[in-house]
Amino acid sequence: MTTAPLSTSPTSWRFRIAWTLLVILCLGIAAYSARYLLHPPQTPAQALGNPLGVPWLFIHVAGAVTALALGALQFLPVLRRGSSPPHRWVGRVYVAGCLIGGLAGLILAPGSHAGPIASAGFGSLAVLWIAVTLLGWRAAMQGRFAEHRRWMIRSWALTLAAVTLRLYLPLVMILDLAFLPWYRAISFLAWVPNLIVAELWLRRPLRLRNTPRSPDTGR
Repeated sequence: MTTAPLSTSPTSWRFRIAWTLLVILCLGIAAYSARYLLHPPQTPAQALGNPLGVPWLFIHVAGAVTALALGALQFLPVLRRGSSPPHRWVGRVYVAGCLIGGLAGLILAPGSHAGPIASAGFGSLAVLWIAVTLLGWRAAMQGRFAEHRRWMIRSWALTLAAVTLRLYLPLVMILDLAFLPWYRAISFLAWVPNLIVAELWLRRPLRLRNTPRSPDTGR
């Protein structure tokens, strides 16, 4: 007699449902953000009021959209199977998206129309996004896959700033809050809580971290 597999537990199903909703949200925001590439503003002034908006906004969007669309897929066990798993190739494109999006974001940050606080918030995000992604890539190249996974969870948390940013901004408008002060706050709120949640997840006991995983993959 055997116990029910972990994949049928309520915790596992809640995790899967939450993950599916997150993936749908990521793909939706990626598609929405891609409008900057399909219908680009004609002048730098139209590019979010940033004097560096053209061409760096479009480069940032291209990299970030790529990372956002592919990032969630990297955690699917099916992509890590086989002698030459798709995870490796998708991962390389994800890393390229993060680095391109992060570098362009770093260039854009000083030109933020919201001033030095917003520049510091978005600039810090860009630096950390590039750094943790490179550390994750280096760990994979050196065969340190457990460490690689931890760094890429942090990278994904920072990639999700694109999602949380676009959740906060409508709330500011719906609640009729002063835009500029809250935009400055959001330049940090869009990514600091994400990184904290990722760190808390990584520090959970191994038994709890493994609960949502399917036992047939060991991942």
